[in-house]
Amino acid sequence: MYEAVFHVRGEGPYERATAESTTRIDLWCNDHCDLLSIVGDGEELVLDRIREAVGVSQRLGDGDDRLIVTSACLKQHAEGYVEQYLAAHDCLTLPPLRYENGAKVVRVLALDAANLTAFYRDVASDYAVTVESKRELPTPSVDAPLLSPDALLPALSPRQREVYRTAHEQGYFELPRETTTAEIAATVGIERRTAEHHLRRAEKKLADALVDAL
Repeated sequence: MYEAVFHVRGEGPYERATAESTTRIDLWCNDHCDLLSIVGDGEELVLDRIREAVGVSQRLGDGDDRLIVTSACLKQHAEGYVEQYLAAHDCLTLPPLRYENGAKVVRVLALDAANLTAFYRDVASDYAVTVESKRELPTPSVDAPLLSPDALLPALSPRQREVYRTAHEQGYFELPRETTTAEIAATVGIERRTAEHHLRRAEKKLADALVDAL
């Protein structure tokens, strides 16, 4: 079995929303509606795009983390460019679909590597596509489910990931610390308090996700 993660740029409402903000959307399709996890600081813009496209049925949470249940399924109102290529080349996709930085991020599985190649070839002929990763997977079993690091780690917004990575690269977590939040903020190009907010949010999410494994 083979897996590849593709970034496909399109003109859908969620691609446009994430291109215009530092927000990430994770989508689980339920045919009649979608469950969305919205992480980032462009919430109102994203909500406007969702209302325009499919409507908002329920909202839960506040700040830069929110769960949304839509009034309808996005694939009923937007061009299903990924689904048609998956079917044509006997490929599967694993939820959630992810939208960030103006692209739809799709994790695709195939039993034959040639099918992944054909999928990429056809999608790339119509859309701007980049390959994030590609690997061969062991055959899954009942007691060893098919997981990737993304399935285990919490959803961080693009800005939270950027600030956390910058902090790590600059030695913020070393003992003693080799940088300050002011220097991290200057590198990223944001205010110090904003950088500290994103760093604290990222640290809490990672701690909450890992504490049960300790």
